[in-house]
Formats: sequence, C-alpha cells, structure tokens
Amino acid sequence: MTPAPIPAGTPVIRLTHVTKVYDSGDSEVKALRGVSLEIEAGDSIAIIGPSGSGKSTLMHILGCLDVPSAGEYELAGTPVSRLSDRELARVRNQRIGFVFQAYNLLPRASILRNVELPMMYAGAGREERRERALEALRRVGLAERAKHLPSQLSGGQRQRVAIARALVNRPSILLADEPTGNLDTQTGREIMTLFNELGQQGHTVILVTHDMSVAAHARRIVRIVDGLIADEPEAAAGEQAS
Repeated sequence: MTPAPIPAGTPVIRLTHVTKVYDSGDSEVKALRGVSLEIEAGDSIAIIGPSGSGKSTLMHILGCLDVPSAGEYELAGTPVSRLSDRELARVRNQRIGFVFQAYNLLPRASILRNVELPMMYAGAGREERRERALEALRRVGLAERAKHLPSQLSGGQRQRVAIARALVNRPSILLADEPTGNLDTQTGREIMTLFNELGQQGHTVILVTHDMSVAAHARRIVRIVDGLIADEPEAAAGEQAS
C-alpha cells in the first residue's frame, strides 16, 4: 500500500543532533557531528558540500540506507530508530524514490522492466506494474522507448528512466545524488527542469550535489562542511529558474 500523502508545510524530515561515526580500525572518523535539519513536505532542497564534507553520509541517513550513531531522525513524525528492518525496506521502496548518478539500470532488461522493478518488490500484479510503469515513462517523456534497452538510450534518457523508476511507487520524497554528474550541460539543464516540475507537482525533492549550478534549482540550499551544517543562503536561484 502506498503511504498516505503528507500535507504541504508539514515537516516530513526532522533530524535532531544527528552524528555518524565510522570506526576505521585505529581511529574513528566523524562523518556527521551534530546535524539538525527540518524539511517540509513539498519542499525543494539542495544539500551541497565538497568531497568529504559528510553530504553522502547525510544522504544515506535521509534515505534510510544507514543509521545515525546518535541523535534522532524522524520521518513523517515517526522515529526511524523504531522501525523494523521490514518497515525500513518498505520506506525505501514506497516512501522514498532514489535517483543515482550512475543510473543503476539493469543492462539486459527493457526500459519498461527496469521501471517495473520497484513494484515487483512491492508485490504489485503484472497488469498494474505495466500500467504504472508506462505512466511513469510518460511523465518523463519516454513511453515510446519502453521496449528499448538502456544501451540504446542516451545518458539523459537513461537518467529519465531512473527518475521514472523512482516515481513508479508514487513516493512522497525524491532523493537524488549528483543527478547530472554524468551528463553534458544542456542535458543536465533538462533533467533539472524535470525535477523542478516534479517539485511543483508536490514531491519533496532533495538534491545532494557539489555543483552550485544544480543546487541553484532548489528553493532552499543547505551547505554542509566538515560534518556540520554551515550557514544557509536565504534563498536559492531556483525560484527564479523554475
């Protein structure tokens, strides 16, 4: 079952003094050192920072791919620490849609099959999978390519397929990690325009990037440095670009 939508203006994500420490053997690495952050439903946010700043660790925690060493992460009002492994898997499958820089498409499966994959894990029937996958592909302008393989598409088209796959279970949150990192400038702009449209349709869009031109498409920018949130610019240029 798809989770109920969260009303706009409601905190969908709340981090309170979140830390993450990795044990590297002889020493500890403090990737996050007390991050507090709120993201409202329907918001568009970019998390920026250089390599080693902690933004990838923060992304993994936001996506329930990793857990904090200390502090609290509340997702839609529920402490994530209280969720079972099965419940966390359901969150990752149905509440959060992931878009990765490397696309992560199955090379020998059709575009349609790639987009259907999250619904297979969710237990959707064959006809429902096909109908919703085609709907998602239509949203990204690729329904006519449903039978193609990933190798028959351009980089920008493959990223659109990855976005369609992220959308197919109708998640409230889209989490994108360097979504234009492998794309040329013009194609990157087209992908960011698509994210802008998804934000306008009510999705909570979280972009993780080191590229300020990508971050500028978000309504809000959060800068992370050395595992801590630094000053937040008051507004992003994305309000002008959208």
